[in-house]
Amino acid sequence: MPIFRPHRKRPEGAPGIGATPRAISRDVLDHALASARAALPNEFGGVLRADPPGVIGELLLVPGGTAGRRHANFHLYMLHADLSIVGTVHSHPSGALHPSAADLRLFRNWGRRHLILGAPFGPGNWRAYDSNGEETTLEVRERGRPLGGPLPVYRPRAVHRPSERRAEELPSDEE
Repeated sequence: MPIFRPHRKRPEGAPGIGATPRAISRDVLDHALASARAALPNEFGGVLRADPPGVIGELLLVPGGTAGRRHANFHLYMLHADLSIVGTVHSHPSGALHPSAADLRLFRNWGRRHLILGAPFGPGNWRAYDSNGEETTLEVRERGRPLGGPLPVYRPRAVHRPSERRAEELPSDEE
């Protein structure tokens, strides 16, 4: 008796479940750098989650982690099963942007993209690595658009002020 297996076709160019992310959101990168600055002189560590189109869009903090001047331990078994988790991020307060032997063991065993943030934790003080510990590139995106594109126009919401006509209807102090 044959087993029925439906054939699903993925849209052209759409990444599959568990696809390697090629970009990171500017918000996530800024949040990771700010968290690393706040953790000084200790290291900071977290987990990265990618949105379905392959853009890292969330930074997760794992409960129960510990950090010191030369280590950041986070208990990956504390995470729930989630196929959108793609890697890790941690800081090196020394400013070194290359992985240590412990980092390489983590990279090989868990995730596809890893970030190392180096002091002083500015916009250019980070590197991305693949699961083999090889340096790779990640495009930085501003909420779904490539970095360097046109900035969104700021339009403030309406402020609740009495209109000109309404102000004329109110009694004045001169009467």
